[in-house]
Amino acid sequence: MSSFLLEIGTEELPADFARLALPQLARMVQGDLAERRLQHGKIQCSSTPRRLVLQVDDLALDAEDLEEERKGPPAGKAFKDGEPTQAALGFAKRCGLQPDALEVRDTPKGPFVFAKVLESGRPALELLAEQIPQWIGNLQGRRFMRWGSGERRFSRPIRWLVALLDQQVIPVCLEGCEPEVRSGNISRGHRLDDGFLTIPSAETYLKTMSDAGVEVDRQKRLEFIRRAVDQAAGELEARPDLPEALVDELTDLVEAPLLIEASIAAEYLDLPAEVLSTVMRVHQRYVPLYRLDAVNDPLALDAKSSLLPRFLCIGNGRVEASEIVRRGNERVLNARLADAEFFVDADRAVSSIDRRDQLARVTFADGLGSLLDRVERIEWLVDLLSKQLNLDENQADHARRAAHLCKHDLVSQMVGEFPELQGVIGGKYLLAEGEPREVALAVLEHYLPRGAGDALPDSNPGALLALAERIELLLSIYAKGERPSGSSDPYALRRAGNGLLQILWSKGWRLNLLSLLEKSCSHWAELLQQFEINPIDLAAELGEFSRQRILSLLEEAGVDLDLCQAVAGETVLIDRLLADPADARMRADLLVNMRSTGELLAVQAVVTRAARLAEKGDLPANVLSPADVVDPGLFEKPSEAEMLKVLMSLEPIAQGSSPDRYTQLAKGLTAGSDALAAFFDGDQSVMVMAEDIAVRTNRLNLLGVLRNQAGVLADFSLING
Repeated sequence: MSSFLLEIGTEELPADFARLALPQLARMVQGDLAERRLQHGKIQCSSTPRRLVLQVDDLALDAEDLEEERKGPPAGKAFKDGEPTQAALGFAKRCGLQPDALEVRDTPKGPFVFAKVLESGRPALELLAEQIPQWIGNLQGRRFMRWGSGERRFSRPIRWLVALLDQQVIPVCLEGCEPEVRSGNISRGHRLDDGFLTIPSAETYLKTMSDAGVEVDRQKRLEFIRRAVDQAAGELEARPDLPEALVDELTDLVEAPLLIEASIAAEYLDLPAEVLSTVMRVHQRYVPLYRLDAVNDPLALDAKSSLLPRFLCIGNGRVEASEIVRRGNERVLNARLADAEFFVDADRAVSSIDRRDQLARVTFADGLGSLLDRVERIEWLVDLLSKQLNLDENQADHARRAAHLCKHDLVSQMVGEFPELQGVIGGKYLLAEGEPREVALAVLEHYLPRGAGDALPDSNPGALLALAERIELLLSIYAKGERPSGSSDPYALRRAGNGLLQILWSKGWRLNLLSLLEKSCSHWAELLQQFEINPIDLAAELGEFSRQRILSLLEEAGVDLDLCQAVAGETVLIDRLLADPADARMRADLLVNMRSTGELLAVQAVVTRAARLAEKGDLPANVLSPADVVDPGLFEKPSEAEMLKVLMSLEPIAQGSSPDRYTQLAKGLTAGSDALAAFFDGDQSVMVMAEDIAVRTNRLNLLGVLRNQAGVLADFSLING
C-alpha cells in the first residue's frame, strides 16, 4: 500500500472556490478509483488560497484483476459441423481469446457460447497519470478563466503540480496551460517566501508544508480562527460578530492565520453600529466586537453603547510584521469609516420625504414603473391588509406612514455604497428626523426575513408592511409574466412567498389570502393595463404558488412528506387552504403529534376506508352536515344510526372556527372510531353498495360526510398507514 499526493498550485483562488471544488474532487476520486478497482484508504481533500490538495492513504500499487463471464451467440450459430463460424470467431476476438477457449452451456433459452475473460489490473501509477488531468479539467466553479495563450480553463492560472506516489513522481502534463505545467515534487511555501519546496514523499507533505509556515489542513485553520477569536473576545469581555460565512471566508483567505487586534478611532463610534459592523465584517472581513452588556436597540443612532472601540482581523503574514499589519488595517478601516461618515452627513442634509420624491426617477422593473409607483402599490396593500386583519387603528396608522416612507433610503448615499443597510439606515434616519419610533421600526423591519433562518418582524406595523411588500412583489412580477423556474428566481419570489407565510405563522394572524389575492389582482389589472391581466387566472396562479410555498416550509420544518401533502397537497381545496394559511401549520403540527402518539393510525384506518367508498357517490366535498343528505328512515342496521350520531357530533366542530377545533375534531374521530368501524365490520355491518339505490345513496352520503368532515383536518388518503 502507498500514499498518493496531488497538489494543484495556483495563483490566489477566490475565497469560495475551495468550498465548491473540494467536495467535487472527493466524489470524482472516490468514484474513479472504485471503477478502476484500485483499493484505497482514507481520501482527504483540503486547500489554501494557493493550492488544492488531495491525499489518498493506503492506495494499492496495482488495480485488482477482473474476471468476468461473457455470453455470446447461440451455439447453433457459433458452430457448424463442429467448426467455429464467423460469429464465434468475432466473439472470441472481442474477448481476446482463441475460439477453442469458448464454452457451450445450456440455458433456459437453449445452448449458448460463453467466454471467461480475465482483465489484469493496471499499475496505479499508470492509472493516476491518466486520471489527474481529467480530475482537474472536470472541476466546476464560477467565473473560470483562461490565461496566456492556452485553452485550459480554471478558477485561477495553474502554476505548478505536485503528483507523488510515495516518493515517485507521477508523470503528468497539463495540456492547454501557458506556460506548460508538468508534475514534479516541487511546491511553494508561504506567499511571502520566494523559494521552492521539495516534497520528499507523499507521507511527509503536511510536515514539510507546516515547517514552511503553511497550514494546509483547512479544518485546522478554521478551528484556529474560531478559537483565537473567542479567546481574544473573552479577554476583552466582548461578543464577537463572527457568522459562519465569515469564518469560512477567512479560512479560505489565509494559509497561515494570525490574529491581530486593532482599534477604531473614537469619533467613528458616533455612527450607527450597523454601519461600523457592515464596513468591518462585509467589506473588510474584520470581526466587530460587541459589549456583553449591550442593549439590543435596532434603532440606536450611535455605536457607543453597543460596540467596543476594538476589532479583530485575521492576517496572512509573519508574526514579526504584526504591528505593521495592525496599523495598515486601522488606516484602511478609518478611511472606510470616514467615507461612511461623509455619506451619513450628506444624507441627513436631505429630508426623507424629499428622498421619497426622488424614487420617481428610479425604475423598479420593466413595465412596472418607478420605485415611487411601487411604494404607492404597497400603501394600497397596507390599507387592504389592515382592514382584513382588523389591526388596531393606531398601529394601522403607523404602518401606513411607514409604507409611505419605506423605500426612501434606496436613493440615499449610504445605501448606494452599502446596500446591506437598506431599511436599517432608513429607519434610523426617520427616527433622527422625529418620526414616531413605531414608524421607524416598521421601515427597518419590513425587509425581514431576508432569508432562511433570519429574524422575523417583531412589531405589528413592521409585520404588516413586510406582508404588503412581499405581496406587491409577487403580484407585480407575476402580472409582468415572469415566473420562478428551476434554480432561476431573479426576483427571489420564492423567498418572498416563504417570508409572507412565516410572518403570518409567527404572528398567528388569520388572513384570508385567497380573498386578498382576488381583490388585489383586480386592482392590479386596472393599474397595469398594458399587461392585459386576467384577474381570475392571476389569483389562481398565485394561489397555487402559495400552496407550493406552504408545502416547502412544512417540509423544511421537518414534517413528514405524506403529512405535508395531506395538509396542503393538490387534493386539498385551495380556497379552504388559503382562507387561513396559518391554519395549515396548526393542522400539520397536530398530525405530527397524533402520529407520535399512535392516534393517527386508528383514525386513518376508518377515514381512508370511508373515503374510498365515498368516491363511488357524488357528494360534493364541501358538504359537512348530514341533515340534508342522510335519511334516517332508510337505515336498516343500528350501526348506521351510530355512525350518524358521530357525524352529528362532528358537524359543529368541522364547521366551527374555534382555535382548538382541529384538536376537537381529531378527538371526535378517535372517540367515534369504534362506531365507525362497526359500520364496516362485525354483526351490525352493512353492505354499502346495496341493490336498493336509495339505501345505497344514503350510505354513500354517510361516508361522504365523514370524508368531508375528516378532510377539514387533512386528506387522510395521502397519509402512509
